[in-house]
Amino acid sequence: MSKVFTALSVSVDGYITGRDPGPGRGLGDGGTLFDWYGRPDNAAYFQRLSDRVGAIVTGRTTYDDCEGFGGNGPHPTAPMVVVSHRPPPPEYAGSDRQIFAGDIGEAIEQARALAGRKDVGIQGGVTLSAALDAGLVDEVILHQVPVLLGAGRPFFAELAQQVRLGFIEALPADGVTHLRYEVLR
Repeated sequence: MSKVFTALSVSVDGYITGRDPGPGRGLGDGGTLFDWYGRPDNAAYFQRLSDRVGAIVTGRTTYDDCEGFGGNGPHPTAPMVVVSHRPPPPEYAGSDRQIFAGDIGEAIEQARALAGRKDVGIQGGVTLSAALDAGLVDEVILHQVPVLLGAGRPFFAELAQQVRLGFIEALPADGVTHLRYEVLR
């Protein structure tokens, strides 16, 4: 069975966006969180993660901040399931790359069906926290960037209960340290 995981860039002080994220501003002033993507020694690691993904689950806030991903998604080929109680914007209502689900359980179920044998990726702190609370996440990967942003959206929203993680690996690289954990049940 496929895994459900998250792999997000995060500042040392725990933010996944900078200040003032939103439509037209993307993820705010936290752009430095993504500088490591284009560095040669990170390419193979990033590609291995990208190759795992068969579908993405994202929250409506991330979706809106990224202006609906232009009707596509953050991954070049994987479809995206958006957790939202609101319908898609009219300009993207017919997109075959975007599906809307009313809650996290439905979103993960739809994403698993779309992913086939590949894994499901989750993006967005609130969406990830809801999936953790529902016991639906298998792995947490933090791409920790050596910067203190001081404000922004935190990696995790408030969790209903403690979630224990088991260490898998730490891989220091150019401009980032990749930290990988399994969710213990």
